Amino acid sequence: MRERAGSVRRRGRFQMVSPRSAPESRRPMLAGWETKYQFAVIVCDLAVILGVTIVVAVLIGAWTPLHAVAFAGLTQCAILAGLGGSRAWSPVMLGHGAEEFRRLYRGLFTAMVILAISGFAFSLDGLRPWVFVALPAIAVIDFPVRYILRRLLHKRRQVGRCLLPVLAAGGTGTVTDLIDRTRKAPHQGWRVEAVCTADGGGEVEGVPVVGQIEEVAEHVRRGGYRIVAVTADSYWTPRRLQQLAWELEDSSAELVVAPVLMEIAGPRLHVTGVLGMPLLMLSAPVFTGARRVVKEIVDRVGGAVLLALLSPFLLALALAIKLNDRGPVFYRQRRIGKDGKAFTMIKFRSMVSDAEAQRIGLLAMNEGAGPLFKVRKDPRVTRIGAILRRYSLDELPQLFNVVGGSMSLVGPRPPLPEETERYGPDARRRLLVKPGLTGLWQVSGRSDLPWEESVRLDLRYVEDWSLALDAVILWKTVRAVVKGQGAY
Repeated sequence: MRERAGSVRRRGRFQMVSPRSAPESRRPMLAGWETKYQFAVIVCDLAVILGVTIVVAVLIGAWTPLHAVAFAGLTQCAILAGLGGSRAWSPVMLGHGAEEFRRLYRGLFTAMVILAISGFAFSLDGLRPWVFVALPAIAVIDFPVRYILRRLLHKRRQVGRCLLPVLAAGGTGTVTDLIDRTRKAPHQGWRVEAVCTADGGGEVEGVPVVGQIEEVAEHVRRGGYRIVAVTADSYWTPRRLQQLAWELEDSSAELVVAPVLMEIAGPRLHVTGVLGMPLLMLSAPVFTGARRVVKEIVDRVGGAVLLALLSPFLLALALAIKLNDRGPVFYRQRRIGKDGKAFTMIKFRSMVSDAEAQRIGLLAMNEGAGPLFKVRKDPRVTRIGAILRRYSLDELPQLFNVVGGSMSLVGPRPPLPEETERYGPDARRRLLVKPGLTGLWQVSGRSDLPWEESVRLDLRYVEDWSLALDAVILWKTVRAVVKGQGAY
């Protein structure tokens, strides 16, 4: 009975999660590179925290040195408590998606709340510079530092280093899909090195099948895999998954069950227990509420600030377009926005003035996927227009749409009316939110993407939207625009 009771207590360690987030309830045996990367992140965070607090302490210490040192120490303690409480240094999340930045934000925000409450409770007016200067400065510096570290990690993964060895167990079709996804996105850090199927033997997409599904635990102990990815197969029952979880408890492997029935992750997906069963709970997408109000404020204010900062550059581009062929500077086009409402989108004109009239003669050259019309070497594009398109500079006037409220800084691609007429029920969900100046499609290949992939990315944004995801997309947009990949 004692042994059975122990098994029941360990049962809670198994969680059903998506492939991008492994369970954190038990600490796996980290590889050498994982420990080094975690150490590098912690050292860089502490260096930023220490550096900013010293600078602020020196500035304030000109007249109250003792108080400055005391408040600097209190600030650092609050930040360390906030980051520790939000698990901002958890190796499971470092280098993975928006969750890493979301935890860093939560940790710094918690520290801000701690300092603000302490200052109010103990009448410490000297804490104000630390709340409103030091912490924002730390955030402004630390987020890019984390991103640079992640880029260095991803570069190593692109050449086959710093990858977690994965044993996939499931049906041939679902395992094939998993292998394809890991190969297309090596920056996620997974490499499927072995497969277990119902039949056993042979290969799946060049990966050896080392045995049958019921032998998974044995092969994990023998091969030292870090991830056991269970995909859909008729073999798997709740009892067999539970048994596998128990068998892997003393190994270095994390058990991950891929929820292949739906392509939803992020804040809408929760693990819960009902009647003793682990269940994936899917909350409804949020299109209203406080977070949407914050997004609206960020869009309007951010768009206005960008317009003010870029105004000299925009004037220079407008002059170049005008001098090129004496035609109009702006191109206005009817697009479909949130809830299917039409609006006029503004862009810098990158084609000849009668481009629409010439389109009929170019239909045979169409290279666009689905309902899109795209020609890689479009003869209607002007000389200055080619440069504008290369670096997406023709999109900048859409900031007027953002400030006006018809568009967002981040969102799905704004479609043409004729495109939406051909939308199926799935693609029509793109219209549940405002279209964006940039989006997942922008940072994932733009015009090089197949139609189905662009729809999938837009739907993923609609389903999994968060403020942290917006921040990551905006950050990645700069890199995508500089490279000019997929723009024509």
